[in-house]
Amino acid sequence: MTSSNAYYYTKVMSELFLQTSSSSGVSFQSISSMTDFWVYGQGPLLDSLYWTKWYNNESLTTHHTQSYIYYENLLLGVPRLRQLKVKNNSCVVHDDFKEEISGCYDVYSEDKEERVSFGLLNGTAWRYHTEEELGGSSHWGRITSYSGGGYYIDLKLTREETAEALQLLKENLWLDRGTRVVFIDFSVYNANINLFCVLRLVVEFPATGGAIPSWQIRTVKLIRYVSTWDFFIVACEIVFCIFIFYYVVEEILELRIHKLQYFTSIWNILDVVVILLSIVAIGFHIFRTIEVNRLMGELLKNPDIYADFEFLAFWQTQYNNMNAVNLFFAWIKIFKYISFNKTMTQLSSTLARCAKDILGFAIMFFIVFFAYAQLGYLLFGTQVENFSTFVKCIFTQFRIILGDFDYNAIDNANRVLGPVYFVTYVFFVFFVLLNMFLAIINDTYSEVKEELSNQKNELQISDILKQGYNKTLMRLKLKKERISDVQKALQNGTKELEFEDFKNSLKELGHADHEITAAFSRFDKDGNQILDEEEQKRMRRDLEEKRVALNTEIENLGKSYGGNNLDENLTVAEAKNNHTNKSNWVSEEEFQMCVIADSSLESLIKPFLVSTPLLLWLKANLKLTTVIWPFQILPHECIKGQGNIEAGPFYHIFYIFLKRL
Repeated sequence: MTSSNAYYYTKVMSELFLQTSSSSGVSFQSISSMTDFWVYGQGPLLDSLYWTKWYNNESLTTHHTQSYIYYENLLLGVPRLRQLKVKNNSCVVHDDFKEEISGCYDVYSEDKEERVSFGLLNGTAWRYHTEEELGGSSHWGRITSYSGGGYYIDLKLTREETAEALQLLKENLWLDRGTRVVFIDFSVYNANINLFCVLRLVVEFPATGGAIPSWQIRTVKLIRYVSTWDFFIVACEIVFCIFIFYYVVEEILELRIHKLQYFTSIWNILDVVVILLSIVAIGFHIFRTIEVNRLMGELLKNPDIYADFEFLAFWQTQYNNMNAVNLFFAWIKIFKYISFNKTMTQLSSTLARCAKDILGFAIMFFIVFFAYAQLGYLLFGTQVENFSTFVKCIFTQFRIILGDFDYNAIDNANRVLGPVYFVTYVFFVFFVLLNMFLAIINDTYSEVKEELSNQKNELQISDILKQGYNKTLMRLKLKKERISDVQKALQNGTKELEFEDFKNSLKELGHADHEITAAFSRFDKDGNQILDEEEQKRMRRDLEEKRVALNTEIENLGKSYGGNNLDENLTVAEAKNNHTNKSNWVSEEEFQMCVIADSSLESLIKPFLVSTPLLLWLKANLKLTTVIWPFQILPHECIKGQGNIEAGPFYHIFYIFLKRL
């Protein structure tokens, strides 16, 4: 989990422990010798670790013995110092120098590690402990990788006791020629933001002499469930686990059906990767919760021991990295669901088509690229940091392509071959090879774009939205026109309106008998088949309210669709039709009758769709003439032209049932 709090927590701790200087100007970042290490350890390190007073010199530890860094961050347990040494005579001195040089200490490797006791011989600082005894793990430093064992000392709860312990180590030469690395490990916890900060300060003493400082600061959230928001996260995690279990079962069933053919689809492989990473994340989440509770229990019992959160912080960081990669793949899966859109498929189609050409060209490109990397390593590796290793040479050359490069460094290292290397590399790799790479992609993209422009347009998301908008708008307009028809029937100027007159007026406008009867009976309270003046007023008032409501709904529909460029006065058929033959268009009146027939037929058939005898009767007597377009199956009297009218998907399902009979 990453947040701005985690960033600022890391920033505060790094500034305190890395940039705080002694009176002589030595900070952790400026350590360059063993002398500087002791100056830092007995000065800025103690000042940063042990906060005992407020800024007005009032005691800070009245009720607590632990240190509160910056008054807010609890120092968990005590810090630990650990060193690794190499054996004397672990390397060979040339015969010409044996008289002048008495000992030889090689670069660090685990097989040359010193394991015998030395110095005062009493205490953990002078006796070797294995990685298993310490429960530690290896560390990858600036120079090499170091094991988790060594000689260690746990510092004290107070500044005074710690200062005495460090002075004892210094006086008895705890660091000597064989020392290759020193680790300073400790952890702090901020309850305000519920975050742990696990710090490791590393000083490497290479065989060349001097010192190389480095550090590792991991800010992690190990205690997960404290606030109300955290418990909401628990609910989300449970839902996530359920989904993962469902997808595991689904993928197993697909794999069982398709067998090895299942892995021929890149999307299936991506699904497997996402599921596997999710399962590992769930497992680590459970392990992390159990282990943190165990460590916190031990720490609360013994606050004067070293709190080793390094292992948990390391794996929490890997857990965060794994979730980041998993989320990246989940985002990539979006391409799978938008692939029906021509614009969205241009990228994937271009890369797929030019993959072979790019692969062939990449071989040629990297032959030249690695040749220049080797050349730079041999020419400048002893003088320029960016060329000090072969891997650094590779990244430096990528930086040259991006324009991020220090030319003066290689020019000062070799005034003749430096400019030659730079000019030829830029010409062949940047101007020639890189532009050939771009040309391959550009040519393929042009071909793909031309092919897609000639393809028939597929169903797009915008089409689906427009279809839904137009169908809804058409239904609202039909309701509005029915209300207008009834209002016209009421405009006869008489105080009493008989049912027969009302019925005849509406039948001329194409309304069905049952609709007319239902509308009349609703307001004919006395059942005398006559609407008096009061009943007509109620009907007019009710119709006007419905008309106003429909107008509002139509306006809101246009606003919610937002950005549609269709004229609301057009029918659905007119708005969607792209056919060039104007004679095949359906008029608005005909379309309205088709929609009414559509709704009536659908409401009639739906309840009995599974009845086989009824389906046989419908097939024999309805005389459906079907024209099969995508989602377009219409009764005979609604077919006039091709592709100008759209019916609901219900007719497509109904047609399939009839065909199977």
